[in-house]
Amino acid sequence: MNVAGPATKRAGAGVVLLGVLAVAANLRASLAGYPPLIESVRTDLGIGAGAAGLVQSGAILMMALGSFVGPAVSARTGRERGLGWSVALIAVGSLLRAVPTLPTLVVASLLIGLGIGLAGVQLTGVVKHHLADRAGAVTGGYVVSMMVGATVASAIAVPLAVGLGGWSWSMAVWTVPAVLAFVVWMPIAGRIAEPATAAPRLALPWRDAFARRCACYQAGTSTMFYGWITWLAPYYEGQGWSPQRAGILLAAWSITQIPAALLVPALAERRRRWRFWATTTVTCGIAGTLGAMLLPQPPGVGPWAWAVLMGVGMGAGFPLGLAVIAWRTPDGHASAAVSGLALGVGYVAAGLAPLLMGLLIDVTDGYRAAIAVLVAGGLLQAGAIWRIGDEPRSRVLSSTPDGPASRPGP
Repeated sequence: MNVAGPATKRAGAGVVLLGVLAVAANLRASLAGYPPLIESVRTDLGIGAGAAGLVQSGAILMMALGSFVGPAVSARTGRERGLGWSVALIAVGSLLRAVPTLPTLVVASLLIGLGIGLAGVQLTGVVKHHLADRAGAVTGGYVVSMMVGATVASAIAVPLAVGLGGWSWSMAVWTVPAVLAFVVWMPIAGRIAEPATAAPRLALPWRDAFARRCACYQAGTSTMFYGWITWLAPYYEGQGWSPQRAGILLAAWSITQIPAALLVPALAERRRRWRFWATTTVTCGIAGTLGAMLLPQPPGVGPWAWAVLMGVGMGAGFPLGLAVIAWRTPDGHASAAVSGLALGVGYVAAGLAPLLMGLLIDVTDGYRAAIAVLVAGGLLQAGAIWRIGDEPRSRVLSSTPDGPASRPGP
């Protein structure tokens, strides 16, 4: 069994977990606070749906860049300190959003996306190295923290804009929790940090079949998540809902993800039935997406059932993808390399999805073609689940100081 290392014992596993949760709360809030304000931003800045989608797509594509370079940054700075400086980038980007111009909004979103991408890779390595004995439960826990941040951000975005006098101040508010997370995490990192020079130079494992399948999985689940987080509220505003009510629907979608993210990875870890749980959750996500596309407001219940189904699918999808990497990689460096590839590819796909959806909305003057993009993402995820399966042992390249080592036997 993997156990906490000496550095973790000096700080205490509980303290490390607390710091991880504080950082994770900032990894979706800045993104979730934007969609309920899209229509206000479009009106104020005079931009179309494509340009509004580009703001979110730019952030997500920078998340991809951060994921790709994250292992190299980890090797240079150490994963623990790198995690702290990543959340500092999120704080700077959030603060820049106080300036209500399109160029500033785009630059701010790029900084936020880069910080989130870097942090995601560092977090995976931190969990694998310091909290590996409960990787599935811890991964679920920090994903829940991310979702809590996203839920609060989407629910209060419009009221904050009204109370603070504009959409830019509403989005800039998320500077505060990012600064607090930096203040909480950096002293912990100072106590548990491993020497940066000890990190092996492990390249992104493009040739590894398991890593490529994880990348396809993350491409599918991230496309569905970021597509809906960007366009769910505007979609129902187009159905006649008020911005505040649409923001509440987005918050309900986020809330549903929390129990799914917390429970499903733990159940999969206990029974080692990853394929079963992953298939069940992606089926929920596809069913909810098709329902929202074909029957947006069922009589009597409205879209809430679709939001619940989508929330279950997307809430469990992301942590299951990270958990299977943690289970099947031999150490923290290999875990960071595989997650860097998987998250990077996933974020590239997810970054293009909001932009493509916005363009399709402009061209077709409707949402059906845009939502079909998300159905395709769910089908890609389902195919990757079948290929990953329930392998009992890691088939990912081990890391050594000189580079990738041979594969473990079957």
